Amino acid sequence: MNARQAVVDGIEVVRLADEAHQLEMSIAPSIGNMAYEIKAGGKNILWFPFRSPGELEAAPRLCGVPFLAPWANRIDGESYWVNGKKYLLNPELGNLRRDNHQKPIHGLLNFSPLWALAAIEADAHSAYATSRIEFWKHPDLMAQFPFAHTITMTYRLANAEVEVETTLENHSDSPMPVAIGYHPYFQLQDAPRDRWKVHLAARERLVLDSLLIPTGERKPVELADSQTLAALDLDDVFTNLVRGPDGRAQFQVEGTAQRITVTYGPRYPVAVVYAPAAREFICFEPMAAITNAFNLAHAGVCPELQSIPPGGQWRESFWITPSGF
Repeated sequence: MNARQAVVDGIEVVRLADEAHQLEMSIAPSIGNMAYEIKAGGKNILWFPFRSPGELEAAPRLCGVPFLAPWANRIDGESYWVNGKKYLLNPELGNLRRDNHQKPIHGLLNFSPLWALAAIEADAHSAYATSRIEFWKHPDLMAQFPFAHTITMTYRLANAEVEVETTLENHSDSPMPVAIGYHPYFQLQDAPRDRWKVHLAARERLVLDSLLIPTGERKPVELADSQTLAALDLDDVFTNLVRGPDGRAQFQVEGTAQRITVTYGPRYPVAVVYAPAAREFICFEPMAAITNAFNLAHAGVCPELQSIPPGGQWRESFWITPSGF
């Protein structure tokens, strides 16, 4: 195992390597703490349409493994409800990202330079890098989400897979809702996109309106197991995940021999799957809550919204396991 820092195209990066399993990854802490390479057998399993992290910094777009916080996906307006109180978003601060319908989307930290590398270590069994944002120290962030907290993220190579562990510490005197998520972009290289086969470990999908906001209605998943992407154009929110005895749910995409498995820990109860037609990637997105969770919870539509008590902590992981590369 190996863990080291390097400079690539003027960007400080962290590189982790598991030489025994030909697995390595590269992370750019100063660009949203984004993992932009996970190489299995020398092939990048992440969709990254740039030649370097410097190009990403110059023209940022979602790719690699983006982190979505303090909310993932869309909010249906310019305000949200938490703990019975209405909070207004402030577009004048310039830190809101918007979708094509001008709805606030994916939080405040997609490409944030505020992450600080806290630890980088390797031993005979694993290699890891831990970075941290002290959210409460940044007024422009607190103005949009006034819950003092610290976010710690650890990328870990062990057992021939990548673990992404996230810890939230609530320093505020109110319960803090948890609606974070990740939006990793995956690619296979031994078959064209329309021949990729997908396994969706979910029993239900949410019905979405024309703005991709859940209506509250849920329907059974009717996709066949190991169905190819040829006839599919996915941008769906799935719930009621199928879990093993360990409480984990596994989503997969498979080509001729290559396979990527994404395993969700129990505190990720929602899976967004994004696989637009004619694009050579698929996203299995671990989510702590459904789209527009703050407002839907207030409306009684999302009773399962998680929260952290004052002084409490939330921790969960998801795992990325490539094979056949």
